[in-house]
Amino acid sequence: MKLSIGPIPYFWPRQAVLDFYRDIADGAAEIVYLGEVVCSKRRLLDPDDWLSLGHELREAGKDVVLSSLTLIEAASELGALRRLCEQQHFTVEANDLAAVQLLAEAGRRFVTGPAVNIYNHRSLALLAGKGMFRWVLPVELGLENLAELQAHRPSGVQTEVFAFGRLPLAYSARCYTARSHNLPKDDCLFKCQEHADGRLLSTREGQPFLVLNGIQTQSALSHQALDRVDELAALGADVLRISPQSSHTPRIVELFHRVRSDGYTAGLGEELCDLVPLGACNGYLINQPGMDHGTA
Repeated sequence: MKLSIGPIPYFWPRQAVLDFYRDIADGAAEIVYLGEVVCSKRRLLDPDDWLSLGHELREAGKDVVLSSLTLIEAASELGALRRLCEQQHFTVEANDLAAVQLLAEAGRRFVTGPAVNIYNHRSLALLAGKGMFRWVLPVELGLENLAELQAHRPSGVQTEVFAFGRLPLAYSARCYTARSHNLPKDDCLFKCQEHADGRLLSTREGQPFLVLNGIQTQSALSHQALDRVDELAALGADVLRISPQSSHTPRIVELFHRVRSDGYTAGLGEELCDLVPLGACNGYLINQPGMDHGTA
């Protein structure tokens, strides 16, 4: 079972992104996803920068995948998506059906991200027929759903599971980060840069509830499946995805690597929970409310 680093969901300074991937190059994750998946206005790295990073990571032994934008809203974004799908350097992760269509028309093999709603074996078979060779289980599905889908998985298709990070719950045409600063989306002043791990939204009772990340809404708690690695392996998961956060990601990768190599211990689980901003959850995985946390 391999480890992957998902695309950075936040708007970090250019140098922070470059430094992050230099650390990842030395880590145990075999697969690295690159690119902007949330907002096309985040342009501190351009397409050539992502390609350059991809080549550096490939030289370090990583399998590099370029991720597409999740919500296409303008003709300019569709044009950028076409160029992404036409490049021949790296595999593409399709995060919406427009990318799936472009890649299928071009005869390119591709990965589908967690925002592509694959809920049954018919969807798996349909997309496999269009060129999908790896899919990411939607984050709201759990172990029971995974077992059912794996039983009907087409031959040659790999399964990836979102194993760590704040859950990507929804995408909207409205920018909630800008709205929270009383700014319009078209004049947002790039307020996302002020929130390295998104902007926390709490309930009136003060309970952490959601995180605003531009047009993306995330869970406030960080999903973790460290104590379920053996179970996921038994269900035939091929890849475990770790979503970046602004600190401790290399150490989190190392914890997952230790568990897949030597097995889970309570001490490793406790250390992981100490490395997340507001605490851990895994409810969706075990058929409970998403913000719940149950141990193995």
